[in-house]
Amino acid sequence: MADNKIGNVWVFIEQEGGKIADVSLELVCKGRELANRLGVKAEALLLGDKIDGCVETLYHYGCETVFMAQDPRLEPFTVMPYAKVIIGLIEKHKPNILLFGATMKGRELAPRVASEKLAGLTADCTDLQIDDFDDKVNKKSYKNKLMQIRPAFGGNIIATIVNTWDDPQMVTVREGVMKLEEPDISRKGKLVKVVPELSDAETVIKVIERVRQEKSVNLKGAQIIVAGGYGVGGKENFKLIQDLAEALGGDVGASRAAVDAGWIDHDHQVGQTGVTVRPKLYIACGISGSVQHRAGMDESKKIIAINTDPHAPIFSVAHYTIVGDLNEVIPKIIKAFKAKV
Repeated sequence: MADNKIGNVWVFIEQEGGKIADVSLELVCKGRELANRLGVKAEALLLGDKIDGCVETLYHYGCETVFMAQDPRLEPFTVMPYAKVIIGLIEKHKPNILLFGATMKGRELAPRVASEKLAGLTADCTDLQIDDFDDKVNKKSYKNKLMQIRPAFGGNIIATIVNTWDDPQMVTVREGVMKLEEPDISRKGKLVKVVPELSDAETVIKVIERVRQEKSVNLKGAQIIVAGGYGVGGKENFKLIQDLAEALGGDVGASRAAVDAGWIDHDHQVGQTGVTVRPKLYIACGISGSVQHRAGMDESKKIIAINTDPHAPIFSVAHYTIVGDLNEVIPKIIKAFKAKV
């Protein structure tokens, strides 16, 4: 950067009916860590209507400043007015880093902001770090750049991307990959109220009706997950997975292969293109353990893997391994568990 002064770290706060999305709180925690590393502030962009109740929560998780734009025209979410407000704030305050959740809203909003600002944007990051970067092609060195880490080439490699364009350095981050720290209710912050300057052009789209359907399962909050893969053998065999999950008081997960085969719906998918989970117990049944799947569950406290292949990659992250046919192993586990309780 031509200017030696580094801007602050910003997090776009996604909320629905005044309830902050988990991914936004996760990003506030990560944003605070990045800001501390850079010696700058972690700040939040909070847009919507009737959202005053969100502000204290953002202070507690580590935001030093909350830019709040409150207007009926910002509810429900439509991308153009949100982008207009955020672009105005970027031009005025010049942040160094801007983080979005890789949600439906974030994936629609972040590219529009990046395009308007002519900034770089890396999607679906799984880690963020601050480091120096030597551009050997252009023979330039950069201090304290954001290392934007994400799977690439179908998850076969982990790529580190560096944005040398004008700030802000922008990313979207998958839900669940950043750890949610405990809030500190003693933390205070500064509220900056923003008056949205919106024309008819930005508010031309009107939401006539919204239809919402709750997810069939909340794997992110599950303490016990029994997951089935392509090795389960078929939709009818998934009853074994469900039986084990029911016996243990857990939830049912699945690999992408099982979901793609139509054996279970996408809400149950764990991995790079599904949900990232950290349960107390994860039992992988008939899952080979591709890098994409392991990325979504390898931080589980205890992992048990059942597979007929003794060389299955899932065994590399498992704490306990069972080489055998799940059709024989699972009924024995259920029987043994029920006998003890």
